[in-house]
Amino acid sequence: MYRRLSLTGVLAGVCLVLGGASAAAAAPSYVALGDSYASGDGTGVYYNTSCYTSPYSYPPLVAAKDGYSLTFAACSGATTSTVISSQLGSLNASTTLVTIQVGGNDAGFTSVMENCALFYFTCQSSINNADSYIQNSLPAALNTTYSDIRAAAPNARVLVVAYPHLFTASGTTCGFNLLTSSHEKSLNQTADLLDGVIASVAAAHSFTFVDPRTSFASHELCSASPWLNNDTIPVQESFHPNIPGEAAYASLVEADI
Repeated sequence: MYRRLSLTGVLAGVCLVLGGASAAAAAPSYVALGDSYASGDGTGVYYNTSCYTSPYSYPPLVAAKDGYSLTFAACSGATTSTVISSQLGSLNASTTLVTIQVGGNDAGFTSVMENCALFYFTCQSSINNADSYIQNSLPAALNTTYSDIRAAAPNARVLVVAYPHLFTASGTTCGFNLLTSSHEKSLNQTADLLDGVIASVAAAHSFTFVDPRTSFASHELCSASPWLNNDTIPVQESFHPNIPGEAAYASLVEADI
């Protein structure tokens, strides 16, 4: 005995199979943009050392947990101009989620930290120069970057990720460097200035601002359980989130998706 299948039944079965395959293939698209904080330069484990992208950074953690197809464009050392020139190519009308974390390198934060950690007498002038850039030049650079992101990904939810305080509120010093308590407090104020500008420009574009400062409180450098690296070898991992820090970033991003 056998059962004759109708053409309608066959077509319905084919549609079910193809529909299932299509649904499985159509994972939502997530493009991660930005600098070393987004790439995971600080975790010590990397896909490559050209951009220091890490499987322990927040973009792949978010993508794995929430089922996104990830384009990991973030790169250590990126500025707003290099994001525009080299990271926006994967954005399109089908992009579902974008994270962008950039601005620290525009303000020369790497040079600031080198001056403050290694050369005490040039620290405050470096901080002052960074503060001036953040106030006077960074807003326009971010505005151009965010406008280009929206133009390239008109339908995406865009999360703008900010930076934590590196140091405790009391300026607790530790490590093999010349940082003073006073300079650490000044650097925290610079982080607040930077995050304030980022938040303001993000709001102007109706992007979601992701602020890590509260979550990182009590996990700064020299705390009992730091989520950031102090002086490290290799040097480029210094003052960057470690694996727990990137996991904390992932939780913050997931909460705002």
